[in-house]
Amino acid sequence: MTETAPAADEPVPLLAPRDGLPPVVQSDGALAETAAALASGTGSVAVDAERASGYRYSHRAYLVQLRREGAGSSLIDPIACPDLSSVDAALADTEWVLHAASQDLPCLVEIGMRPRTLFDTELAGRLLDYPKVGLATLVEELLGYRLEKGHASVDWSTRPLPEPWLTYAALDVEVLVELRDVLAQQLVDAGKLDWALEEFSALVTAPAPRPRVDPWRRTSGIHRVRNRRQLGYVRELWLARDRVARRRDVSPGRVLPDHAIVAAAVAAPKSRPELAALPPYETRTARRDLGLWWTAVEKASTLVDAGLPDHAAPYDGPPPARSWPERDPHAAGRLAAGRKVLQEIAGTHQLPVENLLAPDTMRRLAWAPPEELTSETVAEVLRGNGAREWQVSLTATALADALSADAS
Repeated sequence: MTETAPAADEPVPLLAPRDGLPPVVQSDGALAETAAALASGTGSVAVDAERASGYRYSHRAYLVQLRREGAGSSLIDPIACPDLSSVDAALADTEWVLHAASQDLPCLVEIGMRPRTLFDTELAGRLLDYPKVGLATLVEELLGYRLEKGHASVDWSTRPLPEPWLTYAALDVEVLVELRDVLAQQLVDAGKLDWALEEFSALVTAPAPRPRVDPWRRTSGIHRVRNRRQLGYVRELWLARDRVARRRDVSPGRVLPDHAIVAAAVAAPKSRPELAALPPYETRTARRDLGLWWTAVEKASTLVDAGLPDHAAPYDGPPPARSWPERDPHAAGRLAAGRKVLQEIAGTHQLPVENLLAPDTMRRLAWAPPEELTSETVAEVLRGNGAREWQVSLTATALADALSADAS
């Protein structure tokens, strides 16, 4: 294991992997050798994946990086080697160390890799109340090394991958296990290790996220849209763009930017030339598929009222909290009381309040509390909304008291 760099005024630049840049694994034979090497290694394994967010429609992995003591670093091309179940089997009994695991786990599962146990360095940093929990920041603050982040947003679907990009990717796992060890000791010292282990276990067992309802409502600038007819334009253009982007495996924003969708919705053009005259549609990219965009506009313009989307998205939870004072003042009072208690508990334990209890869980409890407010009934509601036991133990009694006091 590399020793922590000595304290210094300036961090030490981490410019190259300590064992040199490994070749990219692109064949079944090389993959088998890599899996065997990883299996023979010792200790935790650092894992990372690079996606082409902003360039591709899919969220698949375009590079997988691993490092384990005794095996060194590995860079695997999951396009050339799309099934990494052999690597998964080699690491079946190994703790995986990831940074912001929830971002990488879905694309790793797609290629046959799923941890049985993990340590998330970003989440550990949050539980320790570090104000900034990016990988480079934690590595610099805790290990004394400086990671260059200049290639974070490049198109990782590029082939062949340039050597500077590969060096950047390899360095992302270079000291990840060392970072894990420092954070784990800090969690022990703070009495928070058991909390972290519960959080990590929840990441491993979390079900696949459900598809978002009405994803078109997240169109940037949609606040400019004022009525249901305009919402219909946004929806039809968004769906048309999504079909094109999916078919071409191109990021939707590169097919048609959000501001072009909103511009058409607000203008409600009456003809194809009128649509083409809108500034966002004068670009070469937008004109390439102008016929598709006009078809979507025509469809939206002819929808009957019953076919237009509602102003608000369907949701199985409480309404937006800003409407509570008018709709249900008692619920608004419970929410305020609950939030105040959570802030106090989070401050006492040096935790971000959103890690103490998910904001949505607090809203659901305040909007529809159990008929009898006790620590047991509140704990049941919290667990039913996904709260971990450490969160329940810290908050249930205090929330029951606060909500009871507000109701009296």
